[in-house]
Amino acid sequence: MTQKDPIPVQALTPAQTRNLLKSIRRIVRANDLQSRALARLTGLTGPQLIVLMAVAELGEVTTRALADHVDLSAPTVVTILDKLEHRHFIERYRAGTDRRIVYTRLTHSGQDVVAHSPSILGPEFSARFTALPEKRRQELLASLSEIADLMDRGHHSDRLAG
Repeated sequence: MTQKDPIPVQALTPAQTRNLLKSIRRIVRANDLQSRALARLTGLTGPQLIVLMAVAELGEVTTRALADHVDLSAPTVVTILDKLEHRHFIERYRAGTDRRIVYTRLTHSGQDVVAHSPSILGPEFSARFTALPEKRRQELLASLSEIADLMDRGHHSDRLAG
């Protein structure tokens, strides 16, 4: 093996591949179903509610900071903010010192939506997850984060540039 040869990687077995894909598909499907239920209840998509809740959490925030916080591209966040602004849930304004910087903050209507919104993940999941011991919740969060990182390698830098 020379310096230029790639490090050999043990391939996933067919059973491991199948089980990984099946679990990921189940998560994606459950998320899709919950997003639809959320849209019926609130009139907002999951990403819209996530962005709205992030504005509530962060306070007056720039688009870039908001995009980083919710792990979406800045153009996607701008599109979501346009829709939220149209519904009078947020307002945007330019910084006094640097007019290129745009801040976002919640309106009273936006605060009401956040205060009365159901759990984004659904009440059943939230109840079952919070019933787990704290250590187990942290382990699950760490595992999901690691899987997301493994799947996201090579795409994360593209998203940040966009």
